[in-house]
Amino acid sequence: MATQDIPFQTIDWAQIAVAEHPGDEGTAYWQTLQYEGLRIRIVQYSAGYIADHWCEKGHIVQCLEGDFISELSDGTNFSLSAGMTYVVSDDLSSHRSVTKNGVKLLIIDGDFLKSQKELN
Repeated sequence: MATQDIPFQTIDWAQIAVAEHPGDEGTAYWQTLQYEGLRIRIVQYSAGYIADHWCEKGHIVQCLEGDFISELSDGTNFSLSAGMTYVVSDDLSSHRSVTKNGVKLLIIDGDFLKSQKELN
């Protein structure tokens, strides 16, 4: 697995461009910093947002504002609100986000979240 040295730096999210990603319903707004093997994002979902896909990537997701539900394809739902976090490795769940009132998240993902079965 390749690694990259990242020097100390601050991130002024006000200077990071916003990209729109439509969901099945609503819109996701991403501000993304991409490094080799590491992605850091502030993501805001509009009220009524439902993701347009089931994701199998690993993430660390910190809820900054609002609340949302992380639905798993097996029917399990997890409700998260401001101050809560979920963590999952690649290929260990199929999940999607849903929010009634909107939410703001910090999402970190990358090579460090590859599952053990991917590494063997």
